[in-house]
Amino acid sequence: MSSAENTDLESQSARATYLSHNAKAWDALARSGVPLATPSSDAELKDPLRTVDPAGWLGSSIRGWRVLCLAAGGGRHSALYAAAGGLVTVVDISGEMLALDRAVATERGFDVQLVQTSMEDLSMFPAGHFDLVIHPVSTCYVPNVEPVFRAVARIVRPDGLYISQHKSPVSLQASPSRLRLSATYTLDEPYYRDGPLPPAEPSRLRERGTLEYLHRWEQLIGGICRAGFVIEDLLEPLHAQSDAAPGTFADRAKYVAPYVRIKARRADSHNATERRGQIMVL
Repeated sequence: MSSAENTDLESQSARATYLSHNAKAWDALARSGVPLATPSSDAELKDPLRTVDPAGWLGSSIRGWRVLCLAAGGGRHSALYAAAGGLVTVVDISGEMLALDRAVATERGFDVQLVQTSMEDLSMFPAGHFDLVIHPVSTCYVPNVEPVFRAVARIVRPDGLYISQHKSPVSLQASPSRLRLSATYTLDEPYYRDGPLPPAEPSRLRERGTLEYLHRWEQLIGGICRAGFVIEDLLEPLHAQSDAAPGTFADRAKYVAPYVRIKARRADSHNATERRGQIMVL
């Protein structure tokens, strides 16, 4: 067997390991009822588009849009986008998370398609099929984000939207709590690193039992651009509170923004070469 074949087998084995590990971890999290596995509330569903799109990136209506909620099981996103009029498909690696979507769809009378697969493998969908891909925080669960972005680019129609949220690299570097007798947080992890992060205490910053990976800005922003998208806007959702108790999530957010939200548009194939790699803030 050649060295290239050995490398490929090792890569496949490593991929199967983290996929299986995180699928089981999210099954357990779903069964334990963590906040990320909590369906949408009646109040949120009264004005679903405002709930999911406070920045107004989606315009006045998504009725009739083909929407993919990527790595987004749990009964929340599917219900909100379906209530807003979208034709919703949900992809998730966890069967237990998808079971929550199935239960909510049955209870609310929504027609939602559910597909259990990893975020890198979207081969079951036709090219250019979706008008909108919604991707909440989950790229931290794969070691390499580029295959994810390429997979998304294939199934989004030209001029379609890809809205994704990611854990900030510096947030994954920083300590989850303050130093003792100090008002500071420290950078505990190197920026240039391979392999999963060390296990951390469960919190709003980390999920119990999962394998998580730090991705640099060049891999996140650059990867989206290189896949064929034009970035139109970027937000850091505000979680800081000036009067937050020391060591809390809102206190830490005063020093380190935990997430970034990105609006990207699929470049038209005729202009892809010229536009690839641009960042347009409108």
